[in-house]
Amino acid sequence: MSWLVGVGASARKSLDRIPTADRRRIEAAIGAMQIDPLSGDVVKLAGTEAFRRRVGNYRIIFDVDFKTRSVRIFDVLRRSTTTYRR
Repeated sequence: MSWLVGVGASARKSLDRIPTADRRRIEAAIGAMQIDPLSGDVVKLAGTEAFRRRVGNYRIIFDVDFKTRSVRIFDVLRRSTTTYRR
C-alpha cells in the first residue's frame, strides 16, 4: 500500500530554485517516500513532530500522519549551519 505525499508551496518554491541535477535526486527521493517515507537517511528532529531526509547537501523536511498514511513535505533546504534553527 502506498503513501500519499504532498509537497507544500514553500517546498515547491525551494525545489524550483535548486539546480536540475540536485532537483532530480530530490524528486527521486520524494517518489521513494510513496513506498516508505522513513526509508533512507531519515532522522526525527528534536523537539518537533517533523522528520528530515538527507539527499546530498539538501534536506527534505516533512511530517508523517500514520493514520491516514500521508506525508506532508513543507520545506527543502540546503544544509548550512542554521538549517534546523527555527
